[in-house]
Amino acid sequence: MKNLNKFLSLLEGEVDGLLLTSRFSRHYGAEFDIAEGVAIVTKAGCRYFTDSRYIESAESGIQGFEVLEVNRENNYIKRLNDAIADFDVSKLGFEENYLTVAEYNHYTEKLHAELVPFTGKINGFRGIKEDWELALMRKAQEITDKAFAEVLHRIKAGMTELELQAELIYCLYKNGGQGLAFDPIVVSGPNTSLPHGVAGERVIREGDFITMDFGALYQGYCADMTRTVALGYATDEMKKVYETVLAAQKAGIAASKAGVPGKDIDAAARKVIEEAGYGPYFGHGYGHSLGLEVHESPSPNGGNSEGMPVNSVASAEPGIYLPGKFGVRIEDVVIFKENGCEDITGSPKNLIIL
Repeated sequence: MKNLNKFLSLLEGEVDGLLLTSRFSRHYGAEFDIAEGVAIVTKAGCRYFTDSRYIESAESGIQGFEVLEVNRENNYIKRLNDAIADFDVSKLGFEENYLTVAEYNHYTEKLHAELVPFTGKINGFRGIKEDWELALMRKAQEITDKAFAEVLHRIKAGMTELELQAELIYCLYKNGGQGLAFDPIVVSGPNTSLPHGVAGERVIREGDFITMDFGALYQGYCADMTRTVALGYATDEMKKVYETVLAAQKAGIAASKAGVPGKDIDAAARKVIEEAGYGPYFGHGYGHSLGLEVHESPSPNGGNSEGMPVNSVASAEPGIYLPGKFGVRIEDVVIFKENGCEDITGSPKNLIIL
């Protein structure tokens, strides 16, 4: 089923049009990525508006939409109001999660249709991936795995976290990444106890844990992985924590299959960490869905009592973080299937000591 047809299926009474302002929904509906633009979807017709910087790409790459340029004479509001009149639209479902207050007020004042919050339904289709989407995500993960294998040879005592982050980003692009799925996390030593720490001027030393959380973007789809490695040596405590996190991740992956509630998957991994005595040091959820965005729904975490659907894609990333000492996180990406899950992350998970 074409993604545009999925959007059209939402137009059954509550709204008679969709206003797509986020890059993610425009990409999903048009199955083509343009940095700037706005689209309107109705059963009477669909139009995609962008400016002169992107019009040639849009005209050649977008299917299913009439593509029109915006300019001084025909700005976004005029183009949208023309479509609202031409397609007899009275209620537009819009993406309230992606608009600023100023943008919402502007649209509310200027558009000749009522705006209805509709993010949940617009985004709802993205939880289940089509086969072609899964292929792009596998490719994104393959690029990310290659970057990890290469960056391992670049890690040396004396470099800073920021220098390692630069090397990692270079490796992502060098191996085929078309962008970054998110700003990488590169932390070392005691900074690894910060789940979302920020790379700084700290110098990496022998005996450090180094945590790298990163992912390539490929044709708009995200990869995501985390690996924690040691430089020079690891203490017995470091090894114990690492093996506990790895066992927790394996337990979560073993529990991951379509139909299993997200909270049960989270619980399977959390039990391992709690039984090892580190329960208070695993504060975040076990994982999150991803696709066009690195954080989507539904997710395998404690707040989700619904069963994970077939062909949903999510991270598996338990962690233990000991304040002021060190932390460990190990993250793969899995595809949920009827009889289990497919782990699409190819990088080794054994403790690597460089």
